[in-house]
Amino acid sequence: MDLDLSDDQTSLRDGIAAMLSARIPIDRVRKGFDRAMFDELAGAGVFSLRADGFSWADCVVVFEQLGRHCVPGPLVPSLLLGDGRIAGLADAPPPVWIEHLDALDVLLLPGPDGMRIVDAAAIEADPSPWPLDPCTPVARATALPAGDPVKADERFRLAGTALTAALQLGLADRLTELAVTYAKERMQFDRPIGSFQAIKHMLADMLTRTEVARAAVFSAGTALDESSGPSAAARLVHGAKVVAGDAAVANGKAATQVFGGMGFTWEVDVHLYLKRAWVLETHFQGADENARVVCETVAPPRIDSAT
Repeated sequence: MDLDLSDDQTSLRDGIAAMLSARIPIDRVRKGFDRAMFDELAGAGVFSLRADGFSWADCVVVFEQLGRHCVPGPLVPSLLLGDGRIAGLADAPPPVWIEHLDALDVLLLPGPDGMRIVDAAAIEADPSPWPLDPCTPVARATALPAGDPVKADERFRLAGTALTAALQLGLADRLTELAVTYAKERMQFDRPIGSFQAIKHMLADMLTRTEVARAAVFSAGTALDESSGPSAAARLVHGAKVVAGDAAVANGKAATQVFGGMGFTWEVDVHLYLKRAWVLETHFQGADENARVVCETVAPPRIDSAT
């Protein structure tokens, strides 16, 4: 499995990164997700990647950059639906928390009998005054309309899991960058704090977690494109979600420590990344559930009866 980016993927990565830096800077991220932001992302082709012929590995590259820039919104389900509507995803029976309800066109409801789609305007829910992530408003619905069946690819959940892991990878990567930059600039005892051994170890651990997560996430994206069988793809995808989720949360906590008292303040961007990491950890199952799937897809050891 070749995990090096091709020339086309490098151009894709650099292009989406330049667009996000210019059009969705952190000041705009702080204002939250709206239709205008969706339209700009759609205009850049983010939600039509699959329809435009890009592979899942290409989508992972794009979503890593969305994570790096802490772009809010129902990005993953909107790409999975891929018809130009803003789609949310409810992953549990009512009562359920729904993210970005006011901005949604439709809500996707996975279930044992297949995927259903609900008109978001028909959903009654009470908004939460204190969402965990200030850029991710949530509302609580105690009942949901039945909705209509919608044809979903058999790899819908696997693809969604891989894309979410890519967002988490982007968070972990940017948190490492923020912490390293600050450690070079912040002076204590006439020395940059990055010269202190304890800080060096923290930064080295952040980088290691990020690179391990990158290998896992890129492997997951590649596996979705290969015909290696659903079991192999599931193992890599769910494993990537575990590793990338841990990297995002752990790096968020470490970056907060590197920034010291400033790391807890509203003005510093680190808290936005950490809170987003906590939210994404709940998407497409948490670490325990994904780890369980990995264990179930690993073949049991072969025992030679002769011994």
